[in-house]
Amino acid sequence: MADGNTRRTHVTSSHWGAFEVDVEGDRIVATRPFSQDPHPSDIPAIVPAAVHHSSRVARPSIRRGWLDRRERMGRGTDDYVELPWDEALDIAAAEIDRIRKTHGNEAIFGGSYGWSSAGRFHHAQSQAHRFLNCAGGYVASFGSYSTGCASAIMPHVFGVVFQKLLYECQDGWHTIHEHTETLVMFGGINPKNSQVSMGGMTEHGTAGWMQRILDKGTRCVNIGPQRTDAVDGCEWLPLTPGSDTAMMLALAFVLESEGLADHAFLDRYTTGFDRFRPYLMGETDGQPKTPEWAAPLCGVEPETIRELARRMAATRTLITVSWSLQRGHHGEQPFWMSAVLASMLGQIGLPGGGVGYGYGAIGGIGKSLMGLTGMTFSQKQNPVKRFIPVARIADMLRNPGVPYDFNGRNEPYPDIRLVYWAGGNPFHHHQDLNALHEAWQKPETIIVNEPWWTPTAKRADIVFPATTPYEREDIGRAPTDDYLFYMPAMIPPVGEARDDYDILTGLAERMGIGADFTEGKTSAEWIRELYADYRERAASKGIEVPEFDGLVEQNWMQLPIRDPGPNRELFAPFREDPEGSPLGTPSGKIEIFSETIDGFGYDDCPGHPVWLPADEWLGNATVDYPLHMVSPQPGDKLHSQLEAALRDVEGARPVALAIHPDDAAARGIEGREIVRVFNARGACRARATLTRDIRPGVVALPTGAWFGDPGGNIDPDGNPNVLTRDVGTSRLGQGCSAHTALVEVAKLER
Repeated sequence: MADGNTRRTHVTSSHWGAFEVDVEGDRIVATRPFSQDPHPSDIPAIVPAAVHHSSRVARPSIRRGWLDRRERMGRGTDDYVELPWDEALDIAAAEIDRIRKTHGNEAIFGGSYGWSSAGRFHHAQSQAHRFLNCAGGYVASFGSYSTGCASAIMPHVFGVVFQKLLYECQDGWHTIHEHTETLVMFGGINPKNSQVSMGGMTEHGTAGWMQRILDKGTRCVNIGPQRTDAVDGCEWLPLTPGSDTAMMLALAFVLESEGLADHAFLDRYTTGFDRFRPYLMGETDGQPKTPEWAAPLCGVEPETIRELARRMAATRTLITVSWSLQRGHHGEQPFWMSAVLASMLGQIGLPGGGVGYGYGAIGGIGKSLMGLTGMTFSQKQNPVKRFIPVARIADMLRNPGVPYDFNGRNEPYPDIRLVYWAGGNPFHHHQDLNALHEAWQKPETIIVNEPWWTPTAKRADIVFPATTPYEREDIGRAPTDDYLFYMPAMIPPVGEARDDYDILTGLAERMGIGADFTEGKTSAEWIRELYADYRERAASKGIEVPEFDGLVEQNWMQLPIRDPGPNRELFAPFREDPEGSPLGTPSGKIEIFSETIDGFGYDDCPGHPVWLPADEWLGNATVDYPLHMVSPQPGDKLHSQLEAALRDVEGARPVALAIHPDDAAARGIEGREIVRVFNARGACRARATLTRDIRPGVVALPTGAWFGDPGGNIDPDGNPNVLTRDVGTSRLGQGCSAHTALVEVAKLER
């Protein structure tokens, strides 16, 4: 464990898994994979450079134009004045008080959206929201950029919130391995994405399970624009982006027209097929949804569609749908239609059959564990009831008082005067960043807690330097993991950084709400109290975990909570007794047609799933912008975390753009060449990577590069969100439409 008296080694947890950390003096010097992880991520290798990077926020900093004249304009271009902690806290507390007393708490937006830290107590979002709730509340957000659209539509279909659907109502890998004969993966199952999971994923098992499933002889069909969205050995159908619903409809047409649909299941367990069938067969619009109709839309041959439909009907089939499908214009439709297709097969509720969502999106999905919750720092109750869909931030800032539709509601956007953000980087995950930059000038004040000078920090008025997980004590335990970690403070805070809890305590005390926020406890006392409650919960389930000091001593332990049984807590009882175990829908059944949605009157999301082409896709590509760009998650980090150090790695930036050799040749582009990716919304640099593992006409540019400074003609490092559209998926879901974007690629003129 020790090398003389200078080197110390610890195991810690993170969103990308556990890893060993070597410390010398006040510096992290190296990391190594955790011994229990069969497929460890490479992400931790960059941690030492990131923690000690020159872009760390060293001291409390206030934008000069705001400090001198309260100017809103200048965010992103202004310089900063460093102040002592007491003075900066005084200024920030007075400003928050001014806003809430002058304009009310509905003028405060508590952004703080993002993964922040894997520690149970020092979770920035929970900390910031608790503080704002103690201060009278804030305008919140609904959903996530990853699943916001699905979170709106699927409760109408299955009667259960999407998070429960993901983690409690789906089969584990062992069940899929044992029972599934045909695995149809819309959007693939990508082991790259599954190297991360909210709160941590100690044993990375997705790739191993997929290989075992293939080795058993299961037919695995990857339907999407990239072969690399599934492991080697899977059959690949290179689908046109945004056309998944059309192919699902064609598969459903084959089932119905050839007498393969399970009408006994449809009659007993679903409602509304009689309203959907006329559309499917073309009786309402004159267009039967045949494979011949779908083929030119989705790029898959009619006979391939027919053969796959017959195979799906003849075998135990699991349809999986990646989160990426609902991150596009009309993203509600493929998620809803996948439920209809699975219902027509009649296998929902059977082990290894039916439909599942998000396998491969994060590492926790597919891992079956006995429920053991706890160690959650209470955010308290938010007195403000107004909220917005998470991806509508720029619309809200631009359009105060303007009504908008969302999931049956019609309300005006709030008039936001102050934004408080801790954890997350909206200038990474939001769309059309140039437009967001303009909207970001609207509020009177923006306050950010942040370890690094991210693009969001550079656009704040008050920036408080925050610690990283390596500079504070915490407990690591993800709800989807069976490991428990004591996360020690390995090094002192870098610069003058403070924990979010201490920053917010300082503000709360100045605002007269300190006792409510802290309840008289230090962070160390809170951690011990949360852990003690967790021990009691574990004991009630017959699970023994050590006392706190014991966990500190041993650093980590594996919990005996693996559950080999199928995760069918919703659908198996429903299948056995639909009257006695109804779903939470108005009918108690799977809703193929929804009277509720139909009653909303939305032309972009009617009462049953339909084919609605996106505003931008290859079906209406122009000469100016003939390529469809998708923006998958990066493989070298989680979202934009650790990007500070990755920018220094030779050849890592600008980000690599996957492009088919035929598309590259038509533009005179050679491999590893720096190119310009552009459309009417913006432009960025990228490094061309030629590959036949992507469908012609499609390019892929991963997210995560920091947005460059405004005013330039081109984003330097390759952030695809300078190119994506900031429009809602529909009036129902209002999710982000990141995967709906047409672009052109050209050699970069030097």
